[in-house]
Amino acid sequence: MMIIEQEEKFNHVLSKIEGTPNEQIFFNTFLEEYPEDWKQLKITFSKFNRSKQFGKTIPLPKPEVSLRKEIRVWLKKQ
Repeated sequence: MMIIEQEEKFNHVLSKIEGTPNEQIFFNTFLEEYPEDWKQLKITFSKFNRSKQFGKTIPLPKPEVSLRKEIRVWLKKQ
């Protein structure tokens, strides 16, 4: 998963959250603030899934799973 300028965007999302952020609040706020990034992640995921050859699976986490993991890791560092 690749979000352009992820650090800046996550900092922006954090500034929009009142109180202690948790993963769910952060995730929802990210979707509100950056719908285009979210759309791009979903497009990339669906393109990747369609391009896999039959019988060959390369596990790519679903966009939601991937984004939540990025958020979790980032929040731990704060």
